[in-house]
Amino acid sequence: MSLTSAATLVTLDRTGPRRITDLAAVEGVTQPAMTALVRVMEESGLVERRGDASDKRVTLVCLTEAGASYVRTRRQAGVHAFERLIGELTGDEVEALVAALPALKHLAELESQDREGPKQ
Repeated sequence: MSLTSAATLVTLDRTGPRRITDLAAVEGVTQPAMTALVRVMEESGLVERRGDASDKRVTLVCLTEAGASYVRTRRQAGVHAFERLIGELTGDEVEALVAALPALKHLAELESQDREGPKQ
């Protein structure tokens, strides 16, 4: 899976259903590129398109259960990788990481806000 595909799935997991134009803007690709990407992910069963109940002209891209499962599995694999690697650090290095956690959390919040893009 491409990085853009994986990032798009994570965006949908975090923010819920989105328009293709919004996804393209958030992921930094063109609308035609995102349309093609969504089509491939749709064929793979990771996303589906649904009408917007509040505006019948709008189609939203939604994460399927398979897509949500993929995101959870990748996230858990990352957690396990970090657990294993942190176990190899010295005590001082672990303390430095713990001291950096507030700043890292703030960075994650800022990144999440950037990825959410414009509000619908």
